[in-house]
Amino acid sequence: MTGPPYKPLDAQVIPRFAGIRTYMRAPHVTELTGVDAAVYGIPFDTATSFRAGARFGPEAIRSASALIRPYHAVHDLNVVEALSIVDYGDLPVSPGDTERTYAQVVEALMPIVAAGAFPVALGGDHSITLAELRVLAKRHGPLALVQLDAHADTWEAYFGQKYFHGTTFKRAVEEGLLEATASVMAGMRGSVYAASDLGTARELGFTVIESEDLRTLGPERYAELVGTKVGERPVFLSFDIDFLDPAFASGTGTPEVAGFSTAEALAFLRALRGINLAGCDVVEVAPAYDGPGQPTALAAANVVFELLALRALRL
Repeated sequence: MTGPPYKPLDAQVIPRFAGIRTYMRAPHVTELTGVDAAVYGIPFDTATSFRAGARFGPEAIRSASALIRPYHAVHDLNVVEALSIVDYGDLPVSPGDTERTYAQVVEALMPIVAAGAFPVALGGDHSITLAELRVLAKRHGPLALVQLDAHADTWEAYFGQKYFHGTTFKRAVEEGLLEATASVMAGMRGSVYAASDLGTARELGFTVIESEDLRTLGPERYAELVGTKVGERPVFLSFDIDFLDPAFASGTGTPEVAGFSTAEALAFLRALRGINLAGCDVVEVAPAYDGPGQPTALAAANVVFELLALRALRL
């Protein structure tokens, strides 16, 4: 075999507007032999606090991804030649029941991780990350977190619930899934309930870079800081689409103004070249609030492509 066994459809044979919608038009495969990266959806948004709708995020991201071509010009890398990529489909969820959904996601994700495939989740609200971390930590031990997000998601509870999209990373530290002192959260901004909203994250040990400071750092210094913190540890990278300004990504549940452009976001991701990614997700895409042309979904699809490229660069 001269290349990966699984590749997207050839857009010069079957046009991009044709075919069944999978991520990057990769084949829908559930047999994991020969698979380097498995993209899968977790269409769950019960744990949102404001605007629901991220259950439709995986579908929207897949549709927008039809435009993505295989060659990454900045990294000088053909991603689909470097990685055998499949769309594994959606994992089972139970609308209205977060903890049951966690159990379903853990059970369904375990074969992907056991097979050594790189897991790439399309969300779904940010609560889904906890279930992903539970599986990956069993294989790798506590991971380092690299989070690009408008919110730290380290509340103790919300509406009396311990498992919510705003409590994910506090639960992850409590469960021993993350090494907080090796983790970096960046992009936090907007009004909060109290200083403790970010103070709690710092008390847990996370390095928190607020949006103004991240702009001052720029991509290269940000990447240096991340590299110093994470070292060679296995990393989970979680990208909440509300890291982007609503002007670029209106289709999300909790938008915050004064965010980043798509160009800035991709620059921060590309600067992370060399990071030891063990898994990743892109969450909180709510297409009902997206604009004409679905720019939020398109941004999310391209973020996934950047994450696949980072994985390929490590091989």
